[in-house]
Amino acid sequence: MPVRQIHGKWRAGWSLDFHTISSHLLANGSFDTKRTEIGEMLYRLKYNCDGSQLKPLAQLAADFIKTRFIYPSLAAIVPIPASITKRDFQLVPELAAAIGQLINLRSPSDYLCKTRDTAPLKNIVDVQTRKRELAGSFEVRDARFENRWVLLFDDLFRSGETLSEATTMLHDQGKVGRVYVLTLTRTRVKI
Repeated sequence: MPVRQIHGKWRAGWSLDFHTISSHLLANGSFDTKRTEIGEMLYRLKYNCDGSQLKPLAQLAADFIKTRFIYPSLAAIVPIPASITKRDFQLVPELAAAIGQLINLRSPSDYLCKTRDTAPLKNIVDVQTRKRELAGSFEVRDARFENRWVLLFDDLFRSGETLSEATTMLHDQGKVGRVYVLTLTRTRVKI
């Protein structure tokens, strides 16, 4: 895995791999997209509802987390809440829970919450528009991890705006000691 650091308001962050290798527009208007192994697994889970991908993805993330010096000090894996809160299957909290089971860490889905639905950010290219869409969209429900270290988890890193807004709330409202970040994949171009 070509793990890369991702930078932002958090103490340190990592992404396990790129999401795609290449994507080319075809004459019929569709795309010929080649994904990394992790990117393909995530795509199949997220868009094809292939539940068989959940455990292998969780295992890859768990194996990586156990190699980090922060692992013994982590209090929890905090999943990024979904843009649309009314879906039956919420990918990121499900993955965080599976990872947490593998490495004996809590992954509370009732800690960092959405205050309102937001537009899916994959459809918003402009960074300032993304910031406006996310402003005030998260809240931390309590101080259960005050002065503790948490791992903020998401499936895809693009601009970092979602993770930055969540990190701000974890520090300001949750009073966490340190925020670290892990995503499964990242886009090739940071917008």
